[in-house]
Amino acid sequence: MRGRRRFRTAVAAATAALLCGGALSGCTAGDPQEAPVKASAPKPKPRPTPSWDVSPASVAAVGDSMTRAFDACSLLADCPEVSWATGTDTGVNSLALRLLGPEKVATRSWNLARTGARMAELPAQMAGAAAEKPELVTVMMGANDACRATPDLMTPVADFRASFEAALARLRAGAPKAQVYVASVPDLKRLWSTGRLSPMGLRVWKLGICGAMLADAEDLGPAAERRRAAVRDRVVAYNGVLEEVCAKDARCRYDGGAVFGFRFDGGQLSPWDWFHPSKDGQARLAELAYRRITKG
Repeated sequence: MRGRRRFRTAVAAATAALLCGGALSGCTAGDPQEAPVKASAPKPKPRPTPSWDVSPASVAAVGDSMTRAFDACSLLADCPEVSWATGTDTGVNSLALRLLGPEKVATRSWNLARTGARMAELPAQMAGAAAEKPELVTVMMGANDACRATPDLMTPVADFRASFEAALARLRAGAPKAQVYVASVPDLKRLWSTGRLSPMGLRVWKLGICGAMLADAEDLGPAAERRRAAVRDRVVAYNGVLEEVCAKDARCRYDGGAVFGFRFDGGQLSPWDWFHPSKDGQARLAELAYRRITKG
């Protein structure tokens, strides 16, 4: 009996040694039940991405002449009542009108855009928007950075980026939870290809509007085509900046190139300059924005 006990003890010890040397960690030479258990370090939880509110209760708009609805109602004049972003005209059915209803548009929306503004002005406009503490800010800016007298006067891409980044920083400083909708810059070359078919458009363009793209609109020679291609390439680069910078902000949505890709026809361009959106064109911009903002 004493020999059998010694045999069983030796077998148990050998088995424990094999287990400790193989699959188990933290064992000692003694009883495996006495081995210390290492507690695993808790994994850091990722920060939750803020959910996008598809029905914001207030809207501030920043940008340029397109948001001011320049030349949409009369010659050389803003017409903010038909603005795609904050207008009150039911025929346009602006973004603010769709989101807030007619009772709240006047008190819960603000149009801070300025005709002729370029991206360098956006930080100041954003500071003004932040002061209103809006739940949504719309941005449509960049056409004037490309629409200079000549291509060499277009805003450099690096400067465009710096101004846009500064603008978002100004908004976040004053309204950290505001959502942002960023519209792409329209395809200026497509606007040229549509408007150049109008005798009225050709006459107006000779007055100097967007010379980098629209000067000598009937010239289809190689030099003119290279000039227009350079402007279009710059617009594409601007849109790349808008998309990249917006993607770094959890509360920002870029339109995915919807405005750039939209084919404005003759009826959607101003009858006074054949370049800015008409009332119908403003309605199309409102629809594009509403689709993107209300997409869950």
